[in-house]
Amino acid sequence: IFINFTISLCGSPLEGASVLGLPQWVSDIFWGSGIAMVLTNVNIGQLTAQVNASHCMLDYINTHFMTFTLYCTLLIEMTGFMHVCYLIRDCFYWAAGKPIVTNEPPRDAVKAFFHWGRVLFSMVVLCFSLAVTLEALFKGQTTMWDFIHNWAAVIIFFVLLSLVGLLEAMQIAFFAVSKLKKEERGDHPVAKRTCELLFKGEGRNL
Repeated sequence: IFINFTISLCGSPLEGASVLGLPQWVSDIFWGSGIAMVLTNVNIGQLTAQVNASHCMLDYINTHFMTFTLYCTLLIEMTGFMHVCYLIRDCFYWAAGKPIVTNEPPRDAVKAFFHWGRVLFSMVVLCFSLAVTLEALFKGQTTMWDFIHNWAAVIIFFVLLSLVGLLEAMQIAFFAVSKLKKEERGDHPVAKRTCELLFKGEGRNL
């Protein structure tokens, strides 16, 4: 998240900037809208690496940089900035009427205090971030196109936010379901059709 944010800052154009002598409308579409930066980031920095890593797992983690990256992620995890996700997960388990499945031992009083303290801290940070974002959207103080109404920008924001969540979850779900036997994939027709398409032939769609 933080790296993508920094990449976006690096590629954000200045007002009135011109690149390669291209017409203004071309610059507005590919550069001003951020599409060029997104395509570059996804194709070079994300998707290619994910595809290669899915086939060469040990090769990807067999470097000191990956160890350093893991320590960084563990540090971010320890700060608790993202701990509200655990609360949301617990709510989903509760709504589904299922027990929480985990390999962690039960928390003692001290661990529970620090866990829920970080959850509370994360929730405060999330609410503040959401409030700032919505305030800017409703006041039209974002880089959204001028012809988009403020209320429409809010709707687009939440739709795209939900879409990103679905896509991220889909990646995890696909790789997790690949470990299940065919008879363990359930009997829901949509899920079955998705799995049939995903594992069609030699499973190259995964």
